[in-house]
Amino acid sequence: MREAVIVDSLRTAVGKATRGFLRHTRPDDMAAAVIAALLKRNPQLAPAEIEDVILGCAFPEAEQGHNMARVAVFRSGLPDSVTGVTINRFCSSGLQAIAMAAERIMVGSADVIIAGGAESMSLIPMGGARLAPNPYLAEVNPDVYLNMGLTAENVARKYHVSREDADVFALASHQKALAAIREGKFQDEIVPLEIATTLAENGSGPHTTKITFDADEGPRADTSLEALAKLKPVFHATGTVTAGNSSQTSDGAAAAIVMSAERAKQLALKPLARFLSFASAGVPPEIMGIGPV
Repeated sequence: MREAVIVDSLRTAVGKATRGFLRHTRPDDMAAAVIAALLKRNPQLAPAEIEDVILGCAFPEAEQGHNMARVAVFRSGLPDSVTGVTINRFCSSGLQAIAMAAERIMVGSADVIIAGGAESMSLIPMGGARLAPNPYLAEVNPDVYLNMGLTAENVARKYHVSREDADVFALASHQKALAAIREGKFQDEIVPLEIATTLAENGSGPHTTKITFDADEGPRADTSLEALAKLKPVFHATGTVTAGNSSQTSDGAAAAIVMSAERAKQLALKPLARFLSFASAGVPPEIMGIGPV
């Protein structure tokens, strides 16, 4: 069995869905920008060497449809010889893409693959354009389609996560992210995007201008335990899950170069990580939220 390594990875900054600077940016364009930046940062890797692009996507339709990975191949300037495949495992789609790339390399069916994911929850909201549940399951086991927020409430009850616990954890998450931003820890991994946006300044009417988007929009410096405690539960009247202690809906893309350790050595590329193995496990759908944990 060969050894698979990750030699580089990049991402866009993460935008707030429907309200952030990336709300009008296509996910295939975001993915293409990241791929192009990876190639530019690793000039010793010839674009023609890349054998496949594997992208994860939770809702591969509309702007994320038509095999988004292959669209990103063309959009990023990769040669026609590079194939692309888009895969879906909802929240872990990008992780699954990297695992699939590494496993192909380990068994010898490829030497160099770009893998990652892209999602615009602004353009394609959760649930997609038209939710069409299986009629049998909708009647016999409706929890298969249970709202994610309610599964989070079920997890909180089952594992005794109090509202205060969730708020404290959320505040710590904001504080850690803000500290990392101040210290420039994300700077080397973010691909700046030049995007057009509409602004209104100094009392003037709205006008379109170009900005450089290079900072995550989620972390909030103005949040506090007191502010979090004032928020009402979103999914259940007596629940604990609020807009402040749950993850935001987001827009963004990320990708990594995965290759054999032998090829990395030949190209004098220093691995960031070595891929060892990957596993997945199913849980009852009503506590789906425990899956990422």
